[in-house]
Amino acid sequence: MNQENLFYQLTPDFVMDAVENAFARTTGEYLQLNSYENRVYSVRLEDREATQVIVKFYRPQRWSETAIREEHAFLDELQGQGVSAIAPLQQKNGSTLSLHQGLWCAIFPKARGRMPQEFFADDLTSLGRVLARLHNVGSARPSRERPILDVEHYLMPALEIVEPMVTPMLQERYLHAAHAIIDFLDDELDPSTFQRIHGDCHRGNVLQTDEPGKPKEYFLIDFDDFGMGPIVQDLWMLFRHDEDDFDEELDAFLGGYTELRDFDESQLRFMEPLRGMRIIHYAAWIARRWSDPSFPQIFPQYGSDAYWLDEVQALEKVVAQLE
Repeated sequence: MNQENLFYQLTPDFVMDAVENAFARTTGEYLQLNSYENRVYSVRLEDREATQVIVKFYRPQRWSETAIREEHAFLDELQGQGVSAIAPLQQKNGSTLSLHQGLWCAIFPKARGRMPQEFFADDLTSLGRVLARLHNVGSARPSRERPILDVEHYLMPALEIVEPMVTPMLQERYLHAAHAIIDFLDDELDPSTFQRIHGDCHRGNVLQTDEPGKPKEYFLIDFDDFGMGPIVQDLWMLFRHDEDDFDEELDAFLGGYTELRDFDESQLRFMEPLRGMRIIHYAAWIARRWSDPSFPQIFPQYGSDAYWLDEVQALEKVVAQLE
């Protein structure tokens, strides 16, 4: 069985064997967690505390070993600097990464937290401090093997995949909007200012501690899209311009962020075009993953006329913001 087919059909025995070979004995109890890109499980260990760990199998052919190790090194660096992030555990081989039947495997401590249902002003101020600390560490050195979130490396390859798939009657509108976004980013976005960022910092990747008698703390998970990009990439997914309280939420966030790090508010003009770049990239990502049996089930409307109409309207809304 090739690596791709194996990845699509991981069994409980495969997961337990990987954990026991790489880390520690298990009780056999496990739970598959939501993850489109990788395969992630919560596994209980056979120790006195009945510890649970998170086991992550990386999708084959997505990252090189060097790129994965760079992600792990960044997480370790963040944790060492007091940033609220979860670094992988050292395995029996003395590394944070092991190969099990051709699949790269990492094991993380299980974080005790929950996804916030909503953010109040104080919460956003706290989260701003977390992102500022992350960006302070990220600015210390560049990434060598991770993706670059710009037009050349991120948007244009995605558009090449998507263009022939768009419903013919909508293709002209789609391309007009896409190229308006490309032109804006080409003219305005300076890659020399890029630094290491989370890359996929939406609210679903923010957890809060929930221990009685202790103040809430926020931490970030899922650094699978960690790479080089503008710092505002880590902001726009937390907010939407069309929400009535956008200005108040952003002010609260930046109030915490600027306690620890300067922020050039002219960077906020990139929030909408970066959203547009993400829309195009996301459509291409689904196309790239369509051979994964789970994707047609997760995205049943993908490729339909209704799907592309929604995409066109979303891009045109971004362009309207630019104008």
